[in-house]
Amino acid sequence: MFLDHPLIKPQTIEFRHYQQNIATTAQNKNTLVVLPTGMGKTIIALTIIAHQLTKKQSKILFLSPTKPLVIQHADFLKNTLTIKPETITVFTGEIPPDKRQHLWNNSRIIISTPQVIENDLIAKKISPNDITLIIFDEVHRTVGNYSYVFIAQTYIQQQKNKLILGMTASPGNDLTKILEVCNHLQIQNIEIRTKYDPDVKPYVHDLKISWKEVKLPDKFSHTIQLLRKSLSDKLKTLKDLEIIDSASLSLINRTKLLDIQQTIQKAIRSELNPPKTLYTAASVQNAALKIYHGIELLQTQGVNAFLNYFQRMGSEALSKTGSKASKNIMKDPNILEALAYAKSIEIEHPKIPEITTIVTKTLRDKPDARIIIFTNYRDTAQYLKTHLQSHKNVRPIRFVGQAGKGDDKGLTQKQQMKIIQDFKQGTYNILIATSVAEEGLDIPSTDLVVFYEPVPSEIRTIQRRGRTARKMPGKVIILITKGTPDEGYYWSAKRKERVMKNELELLRNNLKKEFEDVNTLYKKQFEKNNQKTLENYNSKNIKIIVDHRESRSSVARYLALKNTIIEPQMLDVGDYVLSSRLGVERKNVDDFLNSLIDGKLFIQMKNLKHAYARPILIVEGEGLLTKRNISHNAIFGCFVSIIVDYGIPIITTHSARETADFLQVMAKREQKDANRSVAIRGDKWSMSLTEHQQFIVESLPNISSVLAQRLLSHFGSIRAIANASEKDLCSVHGIGKKIAEELIKVLNTEYKE
Repeated sequence: MFLDHPLIKPQTIEFRHYQQNIATTAQNKNTLVVLPTGMGKTIIALTIIAHQLTKKQSKILFLSPTKPLVIQHADFLKNTLTIKPETITVFTGEIPPDKRQHLWNNSRIIISTPQVIENDLIAKKISPNDITLIIFDEVHRTVGNYSYVFIAQTYIQQQKNKLILGMTASPGNDLTKILEVCNHLQIQNIEIRTKYDPDVKPYVHDLKISWKEVKLPDKFSHTIQLLRKSLSDKLKTLKDLEIIDSASLSLINRTKLLDIQQTIQKAIRSELNPPKTLYTAASVQNAALKIYHGIELLQTQGVNAFLNYFQRMGSEALSKTGSKASKNIMKDPNILEALAYAKSIEIEHPKIPEITTIVTKTLRDKPDARIIIFTNYRDTAQYLKTHLQSHKNVRPIRFVGQAGKGDDKGLTQKQQMKIIQDFKQGTYNILIATSVAEEGLDIPSTDLVVFYEPVPSEIRTIQRRGRTARKMPGKVIILITKGTPDEGYYWSAKRKERVMKNELELLRNNLKKEFEDVNTLYKKQFEKNNQKTLENYNSKNIKIIVDHRESRSSVARYLALKNTIIEPQMLDVGDYVLSSRLGVERKNVDDFLNSLIDGKLFIQMKNLKHAYARPILIVEGEGLLTKRNISHNAIFGCFVSIIVDYGIPIITTHSARETADFLQVMAKREQKDANRSVAIRGDKWSMSLTEHQQFIVESLPNISSVLAQRLLSHFGSIRAIANASEKDLCSVHGIGKKIAEELIKVLNTEYKE
């Protein structure tokens, strides 16, 4: 039996009662759908989309977190709906904003990643008033500062006849976060189904889950003992510093080490002048966490991943910006001995032969089988690929995210989509994937999913499991190394999943009361946010030019929600332009302190002063005097110099919301009260010749304004500085051998594109 609808192609979608029951309810109320992976959330969305399309002037926005998922949803809708395929449009960041605006106006369905829509809403390129339905795929992401939150807030604030559908297989075990998602989307109804519900059970395929224990080789023991000895030394130091009560290794795990970190940071922030012992403790804790992670890698991943991790740490220790913790670790005799011994181990982790056996047996029994192997680490994924591809009929491919990590550049979205297609068609039969493959991939023919290691997250566990048994029986095998964190992570995920199910049952069973309270809160918040106050009226038509690097910041979001017109541009100087004379540089506390330490702050302030008639610096956030080991007098002296020497007022704000409020008040005063236009100054900076010379010399590495003046006074010209020898440069007070070498290198090395 197939789904029958005039806008859905005949005999394309199997009819399932539970899907239609959910869709019927969700057509009239903002609904959160929680449904196991492979049970047809997208089909429910399709049914609601078809219903909306029967209405005149309907426009539907379908949001999904990644481009491969966006393409997947677009292909599905084009293959199942009877409307013209050209009215179904994919939005990506590769399409210019002006073209997106044109496509928006001529499309009925837009499928997009949320970041693109957020940018266009902030820039007022598109209007939420055009949208009659928004679908949020993987809706559990609608928390914190994720783009889903801003899009929902804008839609709810500006669209009266709104309809929202949120979909997820695993909302998590935290009731507070589930309710936060419901709050952001003004959810009025939750539809929860599990594989045990009577209307779902007939459509559930058998899923066999088993876990296999492996024993850590005895040859690993000596390396682990040396690492534990080093870790024990760090814990004893923390005990001596009175940070922890016990230095027992049996009482320490990753969570407790992270708790220690929070305790130290809280102590530093609470002190006006924190003692040096706290900073020592912070470095020791960081080292302890790194060593613990190394032990965990060796125990759960193998020698290859372990050695690669410490190789990267060694490179960091040799760099100028390397942490003190890494430098100390790489000097530790126990660590050095452990690394030397590990390099002599000729066997790999026992999980490797176990996976080889599993894969070869599966392919022997079913030659056309598809297998996904999940691992947390790229190093392990690469090692598995290299190892497995030497076996007959095994065609593995590594599937990782876009972000680059060291020499590993990652995969582009185009490469990811190609791999998925090749996997479906059988070019590859083994997909060795990191977490990027956990969400939403449509691979119905997967016969087996292997967990190289358990994950403590119940959401990720459910998502990994959901890659099989979607349209046929499937199998999941979880590898666990006895006596290691693998065991803890496995039982943690099991416990959290059980709690999540209980919480979802609680929500389902007590839905009416929960939503009476929540909807009352929604109503109050909506009335408060949408009052036609004098502030909202006066905010109309206020425009702020925002540097493109700031256009997706929380500040820009808050400004957009206040009906401020945001115009992203590439600014040479500053972050916000409020009028023809007023430019603002915004720095959070970390940025401010970092730029003070590396000497770039005063160069930026000089540029700001020359670029705008009325420059302003905003320092945003908490902990200005406690975050870094910088004396208060140095920070106050910096403030005095910026205010007195450069004539730049400094405003401090606690949060991005406060910054947005302040910017809007300033912009209103400039544009409405003083009737000034918003424009970037087109005239050249009015620098004197002396200022130009100083500016050029200050751009050299490690050269502050003071050193620039000394160099120019000593040598008389920029040419003379460029021609000076290392010895001549070192004769200037403040120029040491390292700075001199760097200057000569920059000034004399041949330029290469």
